[in-house]
Amino acid sequence: MTGGQANNERLNLGEGWRKLFLPAAAVGLLALVVSVIIPLFRGGDAHAWAQFFRSYLTAFIYVLTLSLGGLFFIVIQHLTRAGWSVVLRRLAEAVAANLTWLWLLFLPVLLIVLFGRGWLLYDWMDAAHRDPIIEGKTPFLNVGFWTIRAVFYFLVWGFAGWYFFSRSRAQDGSGDVNLTHRMQRWAPLTAILYGITQTFAAIDWIMSLEAHWFSTMFGVYFFAASCCGFFALLCVLMSALQRAGKLTGEITLEHYQDAGKQLFAFGIVFWAYIAFSQYMLIWYANIPEETGWYLARQLGAWKAVSVILLVGHFALPFLLLVTKHTKRRRAVITVIASWMLLMHFVDVYWLVMPQVPAEAMSAATTYPELTQMVQAGAEVGFAPSLTDLTCLVGMVGVWLAVTARRMGTCSLIPAQDPRLHESLAFENM
Repeated sequence: MTGGQANNERLNLGEGWRKLFLPAAAVGLLALVVSVIIPLFRGGDAHAWAQFFRSYLTAFIYVLTLSLGGLFFIVIQHLTRAGWSVVLRRLAEAVAANLTWLWLLFLPVLLIVLFGRGWLLYDWMDAAHRDPIIEGKTPFLNVGFWTIRAVFYFLVWGFAGWYFFSRSRAQDGSGDVNLTHRMQRWAPLTAILYGITQTFAAIDWIMSLEAHWFSTMFGVYFFAASCCGFFALLCVLMSALQRAGKLTGEITLEHYQDAGKQLFAFGIVFWAYIAFSQYMLIWYANIPEETGWYLARQLGAWKAVSVILLVGHFALPFLLLVTKHTKRRRAVITVIASWMLLMHFVDVYWLVMPQVPAEAMSAATTYPELTQMVQAGAEVGFAPSLTDLTCLVGMVGVWLAVTARRMGTCSLIPAQDPRLHESLAFENM
């Protein structure tokens, strides 16, 4: 084998990896079919379908945040004209390009809304649950405007994901430096639209699950969660590819260290800062419409999940990643990143699943009394279900299949990028 052939194989995914598309897609689709069958076996009543759609929304938000985090990474690199990250950018482009089709996975949620069953997820869509607070939010929280916004989000994300991936791939063949300049010119507008659409999507799809509750920091929290998911995924992808003999000379310990820095800064420290700031301000204000959201997450089994996030999403990874030495050990950073992918799912699950126990909240006069009611059996949201697992496996399976397929159609690095030499020679100071 010649050196050129070896280099070509190292920079391409290879036929073996591309063949994973069909098995991964089959497993994912089968898991989604099973997810739909489960509520039918449970009687097919409203509660069973509500449980299914909560599980489905959780899994969808999880894979969506991975792709949104990838888009953020791409835009920031072009905005800052960064050189260090060029060898990693194609991985982010392949991940973000999933935004061109993820709307298909959102269709079940959109369809139940359009056919008048949106109350299975969102109480504000049920006329029986309307009160003066929700009525006051009607100009924003109405089915028509909610649907228009959802379409707009996917149009923006889909175009951005397609544009940066397709222009970068085109440069592989032409070497045209003007393509880099065009991507840089589009980056500022994309960054603005990204911030707006991601914030309002978090409000529409997650925060409005409890329509009485509101937080002006929730969009930033969702952004931090997206960064956590993507940077953890990036570290895992880097390691997996190198273990398969890909990019062994292009990705160095310097890149692992910087990717670890991004995970530490955005996914751990910034996430914790925003989470604490939001909690502290709501606790201090002590407004019933705001505190109820956190009460649901401090009652019953959800209190343990909150503690898991405090320790597993912040304290433990903070101590492990605060030093550069763990970031520069591939096996160690891979384990930490894998753990953070799990914690990211727990975080999304914690955002979507708990629900304010309305009957208990109205009957209790004190927090201890509310706690006693929950201990006596009052439900706080949705209990763990098999659909949580099947929806997650289904979403991740399909998402991974399409990602692998896309990565198999191009070079694993932007081979003609004018800043590639900076990335290959990059060293941390």
